[in-house]
Amino acid sequence: MSDRTPADRFLDAAIDLLQRVRDEEADSLAAAGTLLADTVADGGRLFAFGAGHSSLAAQDLVYRAGGLALMNLLAVPGVVGVDVMPATLGSALERVDGLAGAVLDSSPVRAGDALVIVSLSGRNALPVEMAVNARALGARVIGVTSVAYADRTTSRHSSGTFLKDHCDLVLDSKIEVGDAELTHDSVPAPFAPASTVVTTALLQAVVATAAATLADRGIEPPLLRSGNVDGGHEWNNRVLEQYGDRIFYRR
Repeated sequence: MSDRTPADRFLDAAIDLLQRVRDEEADSLAAAGTLLADTVADGGRLFAFGAGHSSLAAQDLVYRAGGLALMNLLAVPGVVGVDVMPATLGSALERVDGLAGAVLDSSPVRAGDALVIVSLSGRNALPVEMAVNARALGARVIGVTSVAYADRTTSRHSSGTFLKDHCDLVLDSKIEVGDAELTHDSVPAPFAPASTVVTTALLQAVVATAAATLADRGIEPPLLRSGNVDGGHEWNNRVLEQYGDRIFYRR
């Protein structure tokens, strides 16, 4: 009998996924980081969107110590997290046609901006239409999804397409359909999701690439520092003031 604990097995599975992402998505990661750097250098704004648990990775990019100050959360009421009651409402809203268009029409997203869209399955109407409509506005779209869903499930959008079909760049998280890494003989359902771990790491790798790319061009990347280190608040106040017209989470 194996002496590997469930914790060992999960962490090994997460590490394997991260190694796959590092090795198989290297070109896409570099391209995504360059796209964000180009957007910053050209005066554009950065936005991130995700629904349900996919929103966790999007939120991790916003107002983040060590992150780009210009990254704004594009929030859709009722789908940002599990705080909506009942929680199942968020899942239902992801399937509503037209919601993405209404959100974008009232958002600051415009031509020249970049939008990161996180959706594990990429099959629901909301992420598909978010990508379609954002590109119609002239924004560049980076999709973070599991391409496996397009091969093993059907789209829930009327077009029959997935998020991956409407992006300038796609980052494949390699997560298996169902997002559960472990099984047990006495448990009737698989368990232990790894999508948040992998997707968050993917996006932080993109931000790291963007910051280094800007620095290599002689442009100081607009990074935030931790407020828990001496001088952190003063640093952040300077960055927030300098880029205030491109930051929307303060308003």
